[in-house]
Amino acid sequence: MRFEHRETETDASIVDRVWRTSSDAEDTMTSAARTCCQLILTRRQGRLLVSLRGPETRATTATVPPDAEFLGIRLTLGTVLRPYPASSIVDGYAPLPVTDSGRVVIGGEDWEAPTYENVEQFVRRLRDAGLLARSTLRVDEQPAGHPEGHPSRRTLQRRYRAVTGLSHTAVTQIDRVNTAATMLREGLGWPAVVEALGYFDQAHLAHALRRYVGRTARALQGGDDAAMSFLYKICPRPGS
Repeated sequence: MRFEHRETETDASIVDRVWRTSSDAEDTMTSAARTCCQLILTRRQGRLLVSLRGPETRATTATVPPDAEFLGIRLTLGTVLRPYPASSIVDGYAPLPVTDSGRVVIGGEDWEAPTYENVEQFVRRLRDAGLLARSTLRVDEQPAGHPEGHPSRRTLQRRYRAVTGLSHTAVTQIDRVNTAATMLREGLGWPAVVEALGYFDQAHLAHALRRYVGRTARALQGGDDAAMSFLYKICPRPGS
């Protein structure tokens, strides 16, 4: 499976990236851990299936059906598709109803299913209807003597988890290892990756790759042909 992906021309604070791919035969693929929700549209044998996939805290293996086309809309961290909070679908997904005419039901209304070329229009309509919204995420530690009524660091952390479904630490770890995997695929050696991203040593990086990406550094550097979800760098500030 080869992924084609692009940024969107709509509000970049809501949608991070759009991708598409297709399958010829039944297969399996490795899905790397991710921090954001994704709206996935699958077309197969004239039927449309739509689901909102939540954040994933580890690498998993998924079955890929044959003769299917996939369109993915990756939301930014903190963006919520109402009424499906990220915290309710961590390591899972929510199926979205589809009408007999192939329209997607969200928030009690049916919407024309988007294509790779017109995602912007679909996103804009959902945003204007209040169904796509992004929360401000803050986890900074408050200075001593902060004004009364100002949220504490613990309160901010609880809000962060409520919005994203993950702790800030987990988000930072997943973002960092996906960036590391991309760097390795682009030909960088593990010492350079360790130094650039702040891993303790090769063993620390290897453990993170196994847990979150499901690949070794050697496999990534060697162009492992096994199917896996696409990766791209999300630096410069993982977890932001």
